[in-house]
Amino acid sequence: MHNKLSALLKRAGMALTGQQQDLLIRYVEMLDKWNKAYNLTSVRDPRQMLIRHIMDSIVISPWLQGRRFIDVGTGPGLPGIPLAIVRPDAEFTLLDSLGKRVRFLRQVQHELGLTNIVPVQSRVEAFPAEPPFDGVISRAFASLQDMINWCIALPARPDGCFYAMKGQIDPQELASLPAGVTLDRVIPLAVPELEGERHLVVIKRN
Repeated sequence: MHNKLSALLKRAGMALTGQQQDLLIRYVEMLDKWNKAYNLTSVRDPRQMLIRHIMDSIVISPWLQGRRFIDVGTGPGLPGIPLAIVRPDAEFTLLDSLGKRVRFLRQVQHELGLTNIVPVQSRVEAFPAEPPFDGVISRAFASLQDMINWCIALPARPDGCFYAMKGQIDPQELASLPAGVTLDRVIPLAVPELEGERHLVVIKRN
């Protein structure tokens, strides 16, 4: 696993400390263990988790601006936990409505000693944006319109951004964003050994 992760990081042009790599692998091991009972992800092979969960999450790290982020619909902590490991200077609130997922997140927080994550069980529309966030991250929303409509109050800072992780880009979806926001840019992402397109859509409030 260490060799596999090192090779993937090298191909992505990313440099992490040995401790950060250890934490990422321990997280995958916990995800694999809990997945057998809690069905947290459809990915069953830990080596595939390195590609489809870890690398797919951390490639957006260079594009995040600010220190306080909220990962909406985080599920088993994706992309929030891998990002928290590679960005120890930032704080990540991990929001999910399902109790079993939040229990897993709290166990990860405890076992890995992650002091910069805050697992929260709540629906997004009921969660207060206090103190304000620099950015809202989502990997799981079906549409940009839903993400914006449900999360519009979360990046309370005037320059706060929405970061939507997407596969293929639908030009019609980009053209029909709700009022009050503007498309900032679409960033193509290169995830080693991952089939299909990946993009980061950055949206700003007007």
